[in-house]
Amino acid sequence: MRNEGLGSWPARRARKTPHRPALIHGDTSADYGTLYERTTRLAHALRARGVRRGDRIAYLGPNHPSYLETLFAAGTLGAVFVPLNIRLAGPEIAYQLADSGARALVYGPSYAGLVAGLPGSTDVRLYLEVGGEYEAAVAEASQEPVDEPVGADDTCIIMYTSGTTGRPKGAMLTHGNLTWNAVNVLVDTDLIADERALVSAPLFHTAGLNMLTLPVLLKGGTCVLVDAFDPEATFDLIERHRITFMFGVPTMFDQVARHPRWPDADLSSLRILTCGGSPVPTPLITAYQERGLTFLQGYGMTEAAPGTLFLDAEHAVSKAGSAGVPHFFSDVRVVRPDLAPADVGEVGEVVVRGPHVMPGYWGLPEETAASFADGWFRSGDAAHVDEDGYVHIVDRIKDMIISGGENVYPAEIEDRLLAHPDIAECAVIGVPDDKWGEVPRAVVVPREGAVLDPDEVLASLAGRLAKYKIPKSVVLADELPRTASGKLLKSRVRTRYGKQ
Repeated sequence: MRNEGLGSWPARRARKTPHRPALIHGDTSADYGTLYERTTRLAHALRARGVRRGDRIAYLGPNHPSYLETLFAAGTLGAVFVPLNIRLAGPEIAYQLADSGARALVYGPSYAGLVAGLPGSTDVRLYLEVGGEYEAAVAEASQEPVDEPVGADDTCIIMYTSGTTGRPKGAMLTHGNLTWNAVNVLVDTDLIADERALVSAPLFHTAGLNMLTLPVLLKGGTCVLVDAFDPEATFDLIERHRITFMFGVPTMFDQVARHPRWPDADLSSLRILTCGGSPVPTPLITAYQERGLTFLQGYGMTEAAPGTLFLDAEHAVSKAGSAGVPHFFSDVRVVRPDLAPADVGEVGEVVVRGPHVMPGYWGLPEETAASFADGWFRSGDAAHVDEDGYVHIVDRIKDMIISGGENVYPAEIEDRLLAHPDIAECAVIGVPDDKWGEVPRAVVVPREGAVLDPDEVLASLAGRLAKYKIPKSVVLADELPRTASGKLLKSRVRTRYGKQ
């Protein structure tokens, strides 16, 4: 087998455990033998329609077995997989198709209208709709093995960053990047072959795919794919499938913990709960600990495929609030602007290197060069390291507020605000001030049915934060703008609420 990449995974797993269930979606189930056969047939079907080594194959649709079949088929051919965010508008989809130079687009039937309206300025020549057209292509294709050499350094995926500022950039993740990331997860999360993972986080997001789905498939477990996250359905799925492993962003876990079924639901099968995507509020960690569940959190970025730091079960309580220590095959430092290591407790920038870190951004050599320093990828995130070597993420460096010469990190204030019983979501931004230059402003979303008094909200922070950190104003909002992966769009919050 000359394929050293992800495309070989179905074949390698099928020769070990062909009859074990790999994917469950709704009432359908596919074992590893079936996954290998369908992936091989799809690879032949794509090749017969002109797809060649190095071509980009895009996918637009919710979590579905065809997503993973297309990913593995692309890897089988030495082609490059481009997952598209289903929450983007037509022009944004068109931009990523054009930017990546995608030749083929596989899409879910509910996106047929959007696809039909795409401009002709893209390089897409092959359109394959999931359902009848897709199934016919798979059924009529050969199931003979595809002998295409693929190396660990070949690009496997172009995954576009969330685009919280400006145009999204395509992170080029190699087969080696994704494999080493999966190995890190296996080492640090203690996955077992009987794992049953609930995949309700979107697969087009790096964490749902790379921190959950691919490691479980590498180990030979089962992934239960769900089109979209729903807290009510989550309880049913956990009980029905005896789910052992879940990943989510904080907002997902918060909705589960606040659901009426939370106190009495049968969660006895759950073994691993991992959370990431944004800072995890301390009250949320406490809620899961009180339910007897080990709540693990990590820190990563698309450019690192994404796992970078991880807080293991042993230290989940004693180091709660920390992002942990580097994954096994990952090196992380917190540095000053001149790249010298920061002292214990000193805030600096997180930099990372390792076999899971991307070689660069697609078609952006200048941005790539600016993102690396002496072999280290510069994250743009601020953090400090404690005396035991555990890293505490503070905030995005660009989100830092300088008030009267003091550095104020919004994430610290947001964590305190989220402890308020009537606040569902919040964002802290800096607004101009004649005296201090800049002061914090809190934008808060009340919990359903709650009536918030801005003065009371500010009073609740007295004695819990230094005076210069306490916001000078509170703005009430119905919702906060977020990316599809749950990250807060601070730039839009500033635009919308920074001038009132």
